[in-house]
Amino acid sequence: MTTDAMTLTPARPLPRPARRPRKVKAGWGWNTAAGHLVMVVLAIFCLFPVYWMIVTSLRPANAIFETSLWPSTASLDNYAYALKAIPILRMLINTLVVAATVTVVQLFTGLLAAYAFARWRFPFDKLIYTLIALTWLVPFQVVMIPNYLLVANLGLLDNLLALILPHFAAALAILLLAQSMRSFPREVLEAARMDGAQSWRILWEIVTPNLRGTIASLAILIFISTWNEYFWPLLLSRSPQNSVVQIGIQMFMSSEGTQWGPLMAASTMASLPILVIYVVLQRQVIQSFMKSGIR
Repeated sequence: MTTDAMTLTPARPLPRPARRPRKVKAGWGWNTAAGHLVMVVLAIFCLFPVYWMIVTSLRPANAIFETSLWPSTASLDNYAYALKAIPILRMLINTLVVAATVTVVQLFTGLLAAYAFARWRFPFDKLIYTLIALTWLVPFQVVMIPNYLLVANLGLLDNLLALILPHFAAALAILLLAQSMRSFPREVLEAARMDGAQSWRILWEIVTPNLRGTIASLAILIFISTWNEYFWPLLLSRSPQNSVVQIGIQMFMSSEGTQWGPLMAASTMASLPILVIYVVLQRQVIQSFMKSGIR
């Protein structure tokens, strides 16, 4: 009797249950400890000049060159003398006005120019963009004399407007904002255009709110850079009332000697606004320097 040949297929093995990933316990190894130690040393190294500036501003005149970490008799006489010697409060207000105005104006002009480069194509757009990028490589000291002649011919010497006028536009703002806008989804812009939105409305109601991080980082960079400006105000200032705080600090240094106590007191008062901004916006400050170095 014949039987039909039957092909037996081997049974498939049951799938093994997936292994759960092992939890890696975060421990303190030698590498982690060494890394933290290096960061602590670097932090102390960076903060020590600020600490020494504050301590020196509290030393009396007869103990200004002591090397102790804290003065034996702390005094506020240097602050009182600095406030009387120069109109430092007026200078701080002038510096704040100049820095805030330059920041707002550069952001405004940068947004307009960056949107034009990112959204449209026009004759010689790449050449113009390249020339703007090249101007970023030219130090301001190179064009300082032509700017001075322009401001002098306009009759704006010893005027806060002269400190603001040459900084109405900046290549850094245009390049950084244009790079961010080029990565913006074009589908969103086309949808807004189909809904009847004009370019002005698209820029301020759609693009700008989505670039808050980049704009905040750029604003911090511009504000700090303008606050620390020294050579341009030194060239234009004629009176302390129309000058900035960096020029006031320089007034304590003369050929007869340096008044270290009042100098450190004025430097401390000039540094307080920047220190407050850094403490409040620490994350944005770090991101701003990272973005400016990467892009």
